[in-house]
Amino acid sequence: MTDRFSFTLNATSGKARTGVIQTPRGDIRTPAFMPVGTAATVKAMMPESVAATGADILLGNTYHLMLRPGAERIARLGGLHHFMNWSKPILTDSGGFQVMSLADLRKLTEEGVTFRSHIDGSKHLLSPERSMEIQKLLGSDIVMCFDECPALPADRKALEDSMRLSMRWAARSKDAFGDRPGYALFGIQQGGLEQDLREESAGALREIGFDGYAVGGLAVGEGQAAMFGCLDFAPDQLPVDKPRYLMGVGKPDDIVGAVKRGIDMMDCVLPSRSGRTGQAWTRRGQVNIKNARHADDPRPLDEDCTCPACSNYSRAYLHHVFRAQEMISGMLLTWHNLHYYQELMQGMRDAIAADGFDAFEAAFHAARAEGDIPPL
Repeated sequence: MTDRFSFTLNATSGKARTGVIQTPRGDIRTPAFMPVGTAATVKAMMPESVAATGADILLGNTYHLMLRPGAERIARLGGLHHFMNWSKPILTDSGGFQVMSLADLRKLTEEGVTFRSHIDGSKHLLSPERSMEIQKLLGSDIVMCFDECPALPADRKALEDSMRLSMRWAARSKDAFGDRPGYALFGIQQGGLEQDLREESAGALREIGFDGYAVGGLAVGEGQAAMFGCLDFAPDQLPVDKPRYLMGVGKPDDIVGAVKRGIDMMDCVLPSRSGRTGQAWTRRGQVNIKNARHADDPRPLDEDCTCPACSNYSRAYLHHVFRAQEMISGMLLTWHNLHYYQELMQGMRDAIAADGFDAFEAAFHAARAEGDIPPL
């Protein structure tokens, strides 16, 4: 164990990277996928089960936790790790994206964002200083600076103004974060799909100085081709010796494409949300277990998967419990999806270490092209 935060880059394969983020609460192997525990829980999963899938770190949500149960309450109860029974690292987002997308009656100023809660209509101000205070109360190991995340497409002037506001907020976030050995603060690059705005943002962040850097403002409606086009240059604009985090991504092919372009960390609600709606992610792509063709299928969901859903239950059983709306249905498929995502990350880490990422990527796409095999 270490008493500080650091990042070691161990190997590369093309632009793909593998390494280790060291924190006082444990190591994070990169590339890393962070399951999302929005309200201090990964939906349909026990913390021990999430750890069993291979996850090294979870993501918590500042906006949701500040509204319910409240950051001060969580602090009084021992901090977020103790509160949710998760001993490994936690990253918390700044709340900026949720304020822009979920809250009512928003008013954006230089100071921050005033909004009304989507839960009870109560009025709040979220600023860089308040976001840092909340994340400190939660006790998160990796803190994200407060930013604005505009939806795409957006005109250039709006992107430029938003990015520069986020950079001013980034400097205020750094000042408010202070000197906290063992904890990390990540800056967030903005600028839409514009290469020069991204470079300006990266330069401002480098000048301020952060422990890690996120590529923000993607996966907000621009489509995969545009996202990859931006990732062809955006990670290269960030420091080589710090972790690079792509926020809110995504589907397995999004993740493989992002790692190919130099991304080290990702998060997304997709594996748990899909699990609760009967969608399974497998090596051969997506499977809708509610489809009638699975009703008499005695095979596992994926014969090569070692998760509890695949090891102990048939497709027919999974189909039945989803059709019967039993709670175990979402639990089993969420476990499978998170297991698959972590298996995908380990496969990429191994491939990069052996300088074989191109072969891994080709095999990944070939398996998906084959598709799910129907029963005989």
